[in-house]
Amino acid sequence: QVQLVESGGGLVQAGGSLRLSCAASGSIWSFNVMGWYRQVPGKQRELVAAIASNDNTNYADSVKGRFTISRDNAKNTVYLQMNSLKPEDTVVYYCNYKDPRGYSYWGQGTQVTVSS
Repeated sequence: QVQLVESGGGLVQAGGSLRLSCAASGSIWSFNVMGWYRQVPGKQRELVAAIASNDNTNYADSVKGRFTISRDNAKNTVYLQMNSLKPEDTVVYYCNYKDPRGYSYWGQGTQVTVSS
């Protein structure tokens, strides 16, 4: 089992920045992929950004150039630096951890609200 604890959401004005953090604990594999997803009510959860333990990254087109994902493997923590935030970025963000077997775990979600 893996537990994920998220922090860093909140309210910010358009053009502002927020930094999300997600700390994983429990049965952590040396190779894993951690990432952030977001979900608009009534729609499927979509990938925002992901980073593997070898630092390979993947971003949604909508956030490229604005968001940066990074990780600290010693702390089993992933970060999402969100700059130039837009009102359409307003949504709940979920941290995700995937192990090499394909098992996936989710955080409880953190709300990001961007005011215009």
